[in-house]
Amino acid sequence: MHPSTDTSLRPDDGDAFRQTLRALHQRSRFPVVFGGQVRGNLLNLSQFVGARTPALRGLDVRTEAGLGGRVLASARPAIVANYGADESITHDYDAPVLAEGIRSVVAVPVVVAGAVRGVLYGATRGAAPLGDRATDEVMGASRHLAGEVAVRDEVDRRLNLLRVAQSEPAGERFTVEEIRELHAELRLIAQAVEDDELRARLGAASRRLAALGTAPEPEPVTPLSPRELDVLAQVALGCTNAEVGRRLGLRAETVKAYLRSVMRKLDARTRFAAVVTARRQGLLP
Repeated sequence: MHPSTDTSLRPDDGDAFRQTLRALHQRSRFPVVFGGQVRGNLLNLSQFVGARTPALRGLDVRTEAGLGGRVLASARPAIVANYGADESITHDYDAPVLAEGIRSVVAVPVVVAGAVRGVLYGATRGAAPLGDRATDEVMGASRHLAGEVAVRDEVDRRLNLLRVAQSEPAGERFTVEEIRELHAELRLIAQAVEDDELRARLGAASRRLAALGTAPEPEPVTPLSPRELDVLAQVALGCTNAEVGRRLGLRAETVKAYLRSVMRKLDARTRFAAVVTARRQGLLP
């Protein structure tokens, strides 16, 4: 089970599964790819590309049952060359699988923090066995998707911290330094999020956090670009240019260029003066 989430902020993870399967279908030779999320103790097959029938749609796969159930139990990839005749799996789902004409199948778990959060399948209808390259393609797609889900989980965790911070009187639960670290981390996480809507909401959350403890007033209009604010947020934590570069994936010279621009826009002579001015304007916590 994944951590509790605020559904108003977190997009449906099914969208991420669907996007991953579409990309896999485009770059692989699989005529049909499908998969779904784990809900409770069941794997629900909900996303399909290339399917000819609705036979598998909405199917709930139990642990240990069929190929998907085997993968769900072991948290390891599995492959069968002839689904209908394979002796290594149970055949609880032969009717919908064979109705789709599937013969060779590879199934790969989407593992996040040690838990199986879903399964991706690549399948062919012909008798030709699947090679290592085909398996590697599904495994690569699974790793990419697991990374996206992990980022969303971390976003949830950080936003939950933000909600707690906003509900408690300043200083009772979080120190100023902790709030500043949370603000900087939210901006870092936003860089790894592929979903545009979620990235925008993370930006809004970081701005709310920056204004935490101040009197309610219109949201400040920042003269800084999002990337300049990212850099300054890290500098505010005491990071050197090299550390900022490593965190944000920038060269040290690029960090310096951003800081020069920040100091010019804020009319500050030093990086630390820029931090003070940004805090005074409500751009940083």
